[in-house]
Amino acid sequence: MNTQRLLKLAESQFLNKEYKNALQSYGQILKDNPKMDEAKIGVYLSDLGLESDDEAQALFDYYHTIKDSSENAVDIINSIIELLDKTKYSIHQLISRQMYMQAAEVDGITYGDFMALVKEKGDFKKVFENIMFSTKVVITSKEDLIDFITKLSQNGFKDMALSYLDDMSNIFPQDQEILELYKLF
Repeated sequence: MNTQRLLKLAESQFLNKEYKNALQSYGQILKDNPKMDEAKIGVYLSDLGLESDDEAQALFDYYHTIKDSSENAVDIINSIIELLDKTKYSIHQLISRQMYMQAAEVDGITYGDFMALVKEKGDFKKVFENIMFSTKVVITSKEDLIDFITKLSQNGFKDMALSYLDDMSNIFPQDQEILELYKLF
């Protein structure tokens, strides 16, 4: 398939929110044309689309609006992408630091220690029931929270898991990993 037809296919996949397919098509273009800016941007935006659909679509539209009228459209999009990455990293660091500070102030058990108890006893439900009224489980990362919500749901604590999930979806309204957890219910 020639490059222009593959590029049109990748753009169509992207616009239809088929980000994995678009990522593969853009990757195929880059395999043969490693310096093609449009394919590089397509790869990044497809990857971004897997995480944040609205941001990716907006940047894609903006790029296609300015690419014919601006000599430095690629530089503009790359600057925006770089700024987004820095902002997301800063927000993640700030949230992690805040969660860690709150965890230090709370009298409880860390999620890691809790999971060590579960591993030792071999039963999430029983360990959680034993501590749920007397000790707080302190969660300091999004990954641990996702794991905790999943395990709560799998072990018969669906209402509690849903409550945690609702709180987190308000904090991270566009986070696909958090939103995917609603499929558990």
